[in-house]
Amino acid sequence: MAKSKKPKHIAVAGNIGAGKTTLTELLSKHYKWIPQFEDVEHNPYLNDFYEEMPRWSFNLQIYFLNSRLNQLLEIERGTETVIQDRTIYEDANIFAPNLHDMGLMTKRDFTNYYSFFETLKSMVKPPDLLIYLNASVPTLVAQIQKRGREYEENIRLDYLKKLSDYYNKWIESYKEGPLLIVDADKNKFAEDEEDLGIIINQIDAQLYGLF
Repeated sequence: MAKSKKPKHIAVAGNIGAGKTTLTELLSKHYKWIPQFEDVEHNPYLNDFYEEMPRWSFNLQIYFLNSRLNQLLEIERGTETVIQDRTIYEDANIFAPNLHDMGLMTKRDFTNYYSFFETLKSMVKPPDLLIYLNASVPTLVAQIQKRGREYEENIRLDYLKKLSDYYNKWIESYKEGPLLIVDADKNKFAEDEEDLGIIINQIDAQLYGLF
């Protein structure tokens, strides 16, 4: 049975440097979906956080949670299909637990944060399709260096590696809805149109069924 219902929310997930923004841009062009990006430029906590992580971790995560929730409510209210660069799940299942793990967020703050996330999660719909960009640490490092964002210069390898472990754990247990995993080590969608075509075919099959 082909699914003819118009999808409303496509989400792209993946570690720092996996290519989320690029894929979001390419797919929004192809499908005429409305792209929704993370606003790193206007985040009032990011620079402080990279300077002094324990002091600002909770504030930063609450800021992300709030902005992500606003995005989701906007998607719900709208009539167009939106493709979202990073999800509310990643903040809660990857970034916050990792900060807690590294001793950069207190147990009390993390527990408070996570129970707040659980409450919000029960109020919003999961994406019609989650696309996960699975990239190894060397691929991530190469991409991060290529784009040369100042605040990312000090990201350590062990930090990326731990995030990767959390991502894998999360994706293995992801049961919220349809999931498409892209091997970002092999699939070079940013440079190769044929590789992008492979992803598009997989999305068509997931969303619209095989005709």
